[in-house]
Amino acid sequence: MQATRTAIADVFRLEPRVFGDDRGFFFESFNARAFAEATGVNVQFVQDNHSKSAKHVLRGLHCQTVQAQGKLVRVTAGSVFDVAVDIRPDSPTYGTWVGEILSAENRRQLWIPAGLAHGFLVMSETAEFLYKTTDFYAPQHEQCIRWDDPTLKISWPLDGCQPVLSGKDAKGQLFLDTKM
Repeated sequence: MQATRTAIADVFRLEPRVFGDDRGFFFESFNARAFAEATGVNVQFVQDNHSKSAKHVLRGLHCQTVQAQGKLVRVTAGSVFDVAVDIRPDSPTYGTWVGEILSAENRRQLWIPAGLAHGFLVMSETAEFLYKTTDFYAPQHEQCIRWDDPTLKISWPLDGCQPVLSGKDAKGQLFLDTKM
């Protein structure tokens, strides 16, 4: 596994070692020892989530103020533009965002530590998205930041289209109103 730091030092782009031939391919999507060696982070995951979304669906930006979740995310079908936003007030990268294209084809993953907001935009006709979390989902502690927040200025690759949002995501709060 190769780990590359992003502009937010605690966020890593991970690329697995893939073994393939004319029969198909094999790779370890997670190995605790290899993950710790590559990132310096020891994690214990408690929940796996799987979603399927249509083109232009934008999910997020989500975070939990209590029971903050670290997330290891990847795409098993299609492609997404995945975003992490540093919302930790004491962090040197507070208010910074990073974005990566994750796809079934490139098999990249993104490690997003606890204390960051997360969202993604589906770029293919459909996409299946998997993520492992370090704490349980706690809807009573969830916050949603506007996808088009004027302070963050995330460059979503929408190509002039409007994103498809859930009711919750359409009512997201401003970044500066987020309390961690």
